[in-house]
Amino acid sequence: MDLKSGYPWWAVRNGLLRAFPPLQGDLRCDVAVLGGGITGALIADELARHGHDVAVLEQRDIAWGSTAASTALLQYEIDTPMVELARRLGEEAAVLAYRSCAEAIPMLGRLAGQLRGTGFRRMDSLYFASRRRDVRDMEAECALRLRHGLDVEWLPAGAVRARYGFEAPAAILNRPAAAVDPYRMAYGLFARLQRQGVGVFDRNRVETIEVAPRSVALRTVEGHLVRAKHLVLAAGYASQQWLRQRVARNRSSYAFVTDPVDAAVLGPLRDTMLWETARPYLYLRATDDGRLLIGGEDDAIDIPARRDGRVDRKAHVLMKKVQKLFPELPLQPTFAWAGTFAETVDGLPFFGPHPQHGPRVHFAMAYGGNGITYSMLGAGLLRARIERRRHPLARLFSFERIG
Repeated sequence: MDLKSGYPWWAVRNGLLRAFPPLQGDLRCDVAVLGGGITGALIADELARHGHDVAVLEQRDIAWGSTAASTALLQYEIDTPMVELARRLGEEAAVLAYRSCAEAIPMLGRLAGQLRGTGFRRMDSLYFASRRRDVRDMEAECALRLRHGLDVEWLPAGAVRARYGFEAPAAILNRPAAAVDPYRMAYGLFARLQRQGVGVFDRNRVETIEVAPRSVALRTVEGHLVRAKHLVLAAGYASQQWLRQRVARNRSSYAFVTDPVDAAVLGPLRDTMLWETARPYLYLRATDDGRLLIGGEDDAIDIPARRDGRVDRKAHVLMKKVQKLFPELPLQPTFAWAGTFAETVDGLPFFGPHPQHGPRVHFAMAYGGNGITYSMLGAGLLRARIERRRHPLARLFSFERIG
């Protein structure tokens, strides 16, 4: 799949950080992880740290797919509001999903702290009302989050203006949240795995997957055979090619990054990411070097050539929207890009086996607005499944919830 357009900031900023070899022969392992992005990195790290013999295969260069295009806002907030998720799946399930995502933020922070240059930093998340008619629903959302112990604060219009310098009918201030350079974090994890003796191979395209009662066999285009006890499909949005059932829909999202902005001009935006109630939503956050990263303008385009042609126009639209909120900010796009992402009906991911392939093939579909947060949770969930242990999120993040 052609997953991105334009000039994704992380790849421009970092370049090709490290070379990983292609697979040169046949291989046996406990768990084969197909996918060399941030999701595959988190899962491979979790499994290897707990004694599993892991091998990773990526068809491109490491982290060159959706990870390079990610805007990496780390939030516990799900694209589906907690109130709506409770209506769909029950309040207990909604609370479990939100609390688990909140717990994932410090987990990611601890992991990032073991690596160099990931740019991880804690932030606040400000969810603001795009229109006055959104306020009533937001009040209910804030009340439900408060009732279940999440760290939220209600801000009326005057407080939003006084503390953040823009006009909005109301907002919910949420903690914890964070930001990271997902490209460097993925490279850091894979480099550490490689030093520990884990096989990390890029530029290997898997052509066939054959499932036996006690193993899974992967045949590459080059003719090499990888035989594993379990397979984790962490190929991002390309993982859907291995399923007959359609479990998500692909869309395109657009983003741009500015030149560094003076800290005094950024003000509270240095440490606060913003996103809104409108759908598709506008969002922005500062990078660790003081740039503004702005995204949104999602559309249903899933044709690379058409997406390519929209990047500059979408960046201009995003710039105008932010200028309306913050007229004083210098917002000329320096690099602009677009990337494929996938949406599920309820905003939750899928981690685990699908009936089509049986119990030894585990999907890692961290779809939705907070994919890295989901991937952190999914790493522990998949390890529990492989080790035949119970996990509190196993059913909620499984294919069972959609029948």
